[in-house]
Amino acid sequence: MDYDAIVVGAGVVGLAVARQIAKANKSVLVLEQHALPGTETSARNSEVIHAGIYYPTGSLKAKLCVKGRELLYAYCAKNQVTYQKTGKLIVATEPTQLHTLEKILAQGRKNGVDDLRAVDLCSISEMEPELDVLGGLYSPSTGIIDVHGLILSLQGELEANGGMLCCNSPVVALSSPEKGRFKVGVGGKDPTTVSCGILVNCAGHNARVISQKLLGNLSDKIPPAYYSKGTYFSVSRKLPFSHLIYPVPGDEGLGIHLTLDLAGYSRFGPDTQWIENLDYQIDAKRAESFCQAIRSYFPGLRDGELTPAYTGIRPKVTGPGEAAGDFRIENERSHGIRNYISLHGIESPGLTSCLAIAEEVSLALGLYGALDVDNKIIGSQI
Repeated sequence: MDYDAIVVGAGVVGLAVARQIAKANKSVLVLEQHALPGTETSARNSEVIHAGIYYPTGSLKAKLCVKGRELLYAYCAKNQVTYQKTGKLIVATEPTQLHTLEKILAQGRKNGVDDLRAVDLCSISEMEPELDVLGGLYSPSTGIIDVHGLILSLQGELEANGGMLCCNSPVVALSSPEKGRFKVGVGGKDPTTVSCGILVNCAGHNARVISQKLLGNLSDKIPPAYYSKGTYFSVSRKLPFSHLIYPVPGDEGLGIHLTLDLAGYSRFGPDTQWIENLDYQIDAKRAESFCQAIRSYFPGLRDGELTPAYTGIRPKVTGPGEAAGDFRIENERSHGIRNYISLHGIESPGLTSCLAIAEEVSLALGLYGALDVDNKIIGSQI
C-alpha cells in the first residue's frame, strides 16, 4: 500500500500530527506497536495542561507550550473533551525559595504567561487553607484534561479525514527514500511493506531506534535517548484541595506535586529515577520520601495513606546532571533526508503542546499556508 504520509507512534503527539496532515488532504497511516493508542507516555503522566512557566525563553518548550495550551483548551471546548481550568499554586516552603519564586515569575512573564501572579499568605490561606507555606505564585491558566478522551477525539478526526490507525504494527525496517518514497517494513500478525512520501517519527521512547533504522551509519546525527522514571501515589479520600499544588522546582524536575483528577481525587508525583531500560514496576518503598516532600507543604497527610498508583517514563535527550533538554524536531537540515521529521525528547509539556507541535511539523514539511479556525493547513505545497 502507498500513502502520502506515515506517522510512527500513536500517542497524543503522533495522533495530532497525523490529524494535521490528514486535514491537508493527504492520505495518512499511523503505525502503533501496542494494542491501543496512547499507552506509554501519553497515558502515564499528570494529565496537566501546563501554562508554559518554567522553560527557557525562546525554547521550543516555551513557545509550543504557551501556544499549545490555547489551542488545546479551544480544541477541548469545541470537541467536548473534558477538562478543568483548576489553576495551580507554586509554593515556597523555605525562606531561600522566596527569591526563586521571583525568578519563576519573571521567567513565566518572559514566556508570555501574562496571568501568572504572586499571591500573599492571606490569599493562599483563602484559596487552600490546609497549606503550610511561606509564599506562592498563582497560575490560573493551568488545568487538567481527560487524556483518554483527547486520544479518542484526535483518532476520530484523523479517521474522519481519511486517515487510518493500525495498532499491533511495529516498524521493523526502514529504507532510505528511492524516487522520493520511503519503504516501511511493518511487523505484527501479518508482516508487510508499505510506502510513503512523508515519514514522521513520533515513536517516543523508541524515536532513536526508529531513526537508527533509517539513518544507519549516520547515527551521530540522532539525538541521544535517556529514560527518567517517575512514580505516582494516590490517596483514597478526597483531600481538601481545589487547585494543583507544586513546590518550587528542584534540579531534576518540578518536585513532588499534588494534582487532581477530574473526579476531584488527588495524586502525588512524579519523582525522578534515572533508568537504563523501560520498566514500569512501582517501588512502594518510595512512599517514605514522598511523605517527607508532601508534608513540607501539606502537613495534614496521614501516616500510611499513600497508595502506589502508577509510573511513567519521560523520554529525554539529556541525562543525569545535565540541564534539561529542549524538544527536538529534526528535519532535513539535521539529518539530510527530505520529508523525514523525527521528534525526540517529547516529554512534558508534550501533552499540552501536542497541537502546536503538529503545526510545527506541518510547516517543517512544507505545508505552508494560512491556518483556518479549525487548525487546517490550506495551500499544501508538498
